Amino acid sequence: MSERSDFIRKSFKEYDDIRDAGLTTPEDIVRFDDICYGEDARWQVLDVYRPKDKAEQLLPVIVSVHGGGWVYGDKERYQYYCMSLARHGFAVVNYTYRLAPEFKFPSSMEDANLVFTWVMEHAKEYGFDTGHVFGVGDSAGAHQLSLYAAICSNQELAARFPFQVPEGFVPTAIALNCGVYAILRDKTTGRLEHGLLEEALPDGGTDDEIERINVVAHITESFPPTFYMTCTGDSLQSQAVILGQKLIEKQIPHEFHFYGDADHQLGHVFHCNMRLEEAARCNKEQCDYFRKFL
Repeated sequence: MSERSDFIRKSFKEYDDIRDAGLTTPEDIVRFDDICYGEDARWQVLDVYRPKDKAEQLLPVIVSVHGGGWVYGDKERYQYYCMSLARHGFAVVNYTYRLAPEFKFPSSMEDANLVFTWVMEHAKEYGFDTGHVFGVGDSAGAHQLSLYAAICSNQELAARFPFQVPEGFVPTAIALNCGVYAILRDKTTGRLEHGLLEEALPDGGTDDEIERINVVAHITESFPPTFYMTCTGDSLQSQAVILGQKLIEKQIPHEFHFYGDADHQLGHVFHCNMRLEEAARCNKEQCDYFRKFL
């Protein structure tokens, strides 16, 4: 592992530990933990969260793809955020996936496909309405979710990946938070602007590798409806602009939100901080967006 990845893991964990200190499972949530969705019991595990008062109901599903620069994160870091979504009347699937640099691309995409497939195969057991399957992702997770949505809705792109999505499946709608959608190179150095990707890609970021994972290059008219957001202190604001232009070009139904102002500064992926009023508002607005498609 590089010094850069090691630093990211340590610093992000320190912040997340402080952010989530003292949080507990809400009394109105029932959870099913540590379910293995693949062959690797360490990396390929998921939780399911449901509102207790809807125990007998089929519920629309939200699959959460966590962020962390492709090298950090797991379902434990996202459990409180995901349970907050479940309180809005959804079944939420929160999963851990194989990270770089231990596992190279497209391992994380294979895991995303395994999870969505698992949802389809375990609908009866966990009360999933498979006619309404949504996705949320932030930062690197937004990149992976939007790329997966592109794979599902673009047969030419799908043929370039070593897995097959569930037949006929495209997410009903997705929500992308403070994400990466265009993979760019620094014009001076030629290095990737998102340098951690170099550790995730088998050949360190060749032109062919970059083209294959450059989401905006593969969005077609069949891409799912999209809620996307950024905020005052998000280092990836420009990515939201690029995504928005592509969604308009392809006439994809979408909704853009910008959070914070000069007097209320918000940081990258602020929506995961359950102590922020703005996070509660953002997450409610995304769930409200999903409800438009029920």
